[in-house]
Amino acid sequence: MNFLLDNWLLILVAFSSGVALLLPNLSTLGAPGLSPTQAVLMINREKANIVDVRAADEFASGHLIGARHLPLDRLQEELSKTVTDKKRPLILVCHSGMRSQKALVIAKAQGYEQAHSLGGGLKIWQEANLPLEKA
Repeated sequence: MNFLLDNWLLILVAFSSGVALLLPNLSTLGAPGLSPTQAVLMINREKANIVDVRAADEFASGHLIGARHLPLDRLQEELSKTVTDKKRPLILVCHSGMRSQKALVIAKAQGYEQAHSLGGGLKIWQEANLPLEKA
């Protein structure tokens, strides 16, 4: 007990540094979906299909390389025509990850078992300095 009382400042510094190390990870803890790193690995290793569910003008301003454009309002009707292989991973992308979460529900209902949303969307992709292409 004397050790704790005599070294309270040392214990406080150790605890503070531990919290500081965990803080960046806590911000992404609640964000559902793939991280940019997980998405890149899935694209490169498993040849994942990428579907961008944003509006046409958003898609034209920049999108993941190889992404197909299919707006969220047409996804229900056209996903099975656009992406025929339901066994390959499917990555759904939007600006912030909100629309792609809605698209994920639609894709799962249509039998795309390996469907994923890019957590944080294109915003996180750009923050990771990953490449985009323009239409």
